[in-house]
Amino acid sequence: MTTTTSKPLPEETEKLPKGAASVITMSTLAFTLMFAAWMMFGILGIPIRKELGLTDVQLAWISAAAILNGSLWRLPAGIMADRFGGRIIIFVLLIVTAVFSYLVSLADSYGMILLLAFMVGFAGNSFSAGVAWNSAWVPKSRQGLALGIFGAGNVGASVTKFIGPGLITATAGATYFGFIQGGWRLIPVIYSALLIVTAIALLMFTPKQDRKPGAGRSLRDEIKPLSQVRVWRFSLYYVAVFGAYVALAAWLPKYYVDNFDVTLSTAALLTATYIFPASLLRPLGGWFSDKLGARRVMYWTFGIMIVSTLFLSLPNGHLVVQVSEKVSDTGVKEVLPFTMGLVPFVILVFILGCAMGIGKAAVYKHIPEYFPGQVGSVGGLVGMFGGLGGFLLPPLFAYTTAWTGLPSATFFVLFLLSVVCAIWMHVTVLRMLRDETPGLIDHFEAPPIEENSAS
Repeated sequence: MTTTTSKPLPEETEKLPKGAASVITMSTLAFTLMFAAWMMFGILGIPIRKELGLTDVQLAWISAAAILNGSLWRLPAGIMADRFGGRIIIFVLLIVTAVFSYLVSLADSYGMILLLAFMVGFAGNSFSAGVAWNSAWVPKSRQGLALGIFGAGNVGASVTKFIGPGLITATAGATYFGFIQGGWRLIPVIYSALLIVTAIALLMFTPKQDRKPGAGRSLRDEIKPLSQVRVWRFSLYYVAVFGAYVALAAWLPKYYVDNFDVTLSTAALLTATYIFPASLLRPLGGWFSDKLGARRVMYWTFGIMIVSTLFLSLPNGHLVVQVSEKVSDTGVKEVLPFTMGLVPFVILVFILGCAMGIGKAAVYKHIPEYFPGQVGSVGGLVGMFGGLGGFLLPPLFAYTTAWTGLPSATFFVLFLLSVVCAIWMHVTVLRMLRDETPGLIDHFEAPPIEENSAS
């Protein structure tokens, strides 16, 4: 007689614990709103420049200040979420962002706007806190999808682009409740109110007993993984898929206007065709990473990024070669003409956005797998470098364009970044395979054994 023993459920059938769904939902909503507030100066800057008489350089520093502060504190925000619970950290960030967002509506000088933009930037640090919070509540087999859903809050970058221009125009010169001004000043007030409502809802609908995987652990233990090269490699990956996303989202409207002679409103809509896939496909990237493995997804991500940025980086023009006068009266001939029209450009940028959206989730799928107890610190560092990439890449775009005289040099920077990431990852994979199967190389290098050699 045979007996059967019950087998443990396979990892892929793990169910979400009670309360996890509300954590995913509320953290995603909070992150979307804070990301929208964080990136609102990209649109508000235009009427602010007009009202305060700012230069283009001053305007650039307003957005840069917000991006910078939204990156600097990601490491401590992730550590604190691990130690004290993501619920309280996200709540505090919602309230802080709401307060400074409201104060933006009262600003009347460049110095005040610059300071408040920097303070609103605290919102960007909600990403690492949210990653740590979700990782604490979601089983390993579902963390890729969960973190992908949460990270799709990046779509908040498009919110102001859609609601801002119409709302600013429709309410210009109006006053509400006797103290709220219309125009561009109304946008930060609306965000402030929504952030406060979200903060209250977060306390109401998420579990009061939060999970704190880093509670009781020393700070030294939290930051110990940061000495590993692997962490810095993940950080570079995230610069390529997130830092470049932030930088390109800010750079593309100007690129469309300058190089394709479209209106600013058209440029904003075309930029949205890049922002949406780069944000909303993040859950799909997490699902792929759960099913296929994050490293395989990263191979596809970098492959697509390399091909798309290579074509985008090709300059319009042709080669001029010297030929016999029998071929040309001038002694020269134009060969290999190339022109990138608007439609193929938009399609390639859309494909690039798809790859980045999927790749962002794949990068963060690695972190809870390698560092399950230090998701906050490792995720914080990776997110910090990704955000700093978004701060540093636009000036790099500008310098390379000025140096080469080629607008497409912007994408050559991204091409080189993608190539470096792909090579580093592939070399690492080969080294891992060699370390795991040291005898395999000897097997391949050994001469073939002759069959029936004794006969």
